[in-house]
Amino acid sequence: MTDKATIRTRFVVRRDGGLYAYERALGRGGFELVAGADEAGRGACAGPLVVAAAVLPPGRRGQVPDLADSKRLTPPVRERVFDEVVKRAVAHSVVMIPPGDVDRFGLHQCNLAGMRRALARLDVRPAYVLTDGFPVPGIDVPSLAVWKGDQVAACVAAASVLAKVTRDRIMTELHDRHPHYAFDAHKGYVTPEHRRALAEHGPCPEHRFSFVNVARAAGGAGEVTVEIAKIDDEPVFHDKDEAGAA
Repeated sequence: MTDKATIRTRFVVRRDGGLYAYERALGRGGFELVAGADEAGRGACAGPLVVAAAVLPPGRRGQVPDLADSKRLTPPVRERVFDEVVKRAVAHSVVMIPPGDVDRFGLHQCNLAGMRRALARLDVRPAYVLTDGFPVPGIDVPSLAVWKGDQVAACVAAASVLAKVTRDRIMTELHDRHPHYAFDAHKGYVTPEHRRALAEHGPCPEHRFSFVNVARAAGGAGEVTVEIAKIDDEPVFHDKDEAGAA
């Protein structure tokens, strides 16, 4: 991390200031282009981890209708907001980390590496970065981890929608290859239906074998040996040239 990234910037944001309060406060401090980063699929036991970054333009154009935390939107509204974010964003990027790398490197390390990658792939260099939930080392601009960032910062909410819609589309495609698991319904998360499918059919290559329920379904005793990667190794990223399209 560079010296610039460690500079402490003071700004005041009211928690009840609305979805655009962080961007407005940072703009007053001279940070006009603010990037948000968020992921989808962190808690799923199947499918990829998808990480997105987005920079919304300042002013009215950056105010996306119905924008909110992706988990709070219905699927049709998410799709509509997704299209608006792609249309309005100054820059956006989406990366996918396959389940095998989640097993090999660990979920959190993949999450951190995915955020760094998504931010690095933006077409413009942001002046400031907001990440959802936890700090991300290795970002070369000032940054802040925001608790429930996808609910209180517009750029993080935009990234959450990009990641969620992209991942949902991927899981729907995976359902065509592995129809036994109903990936199109639960998107790889643990549900009674998913548990029954794992018990009957065992896991497929799209499952995360480092998750206890998958390891048990594979015939283990609730434990799985995961290779510890070298410190300089990184997951294999599958970049998206356009959000939601391979």
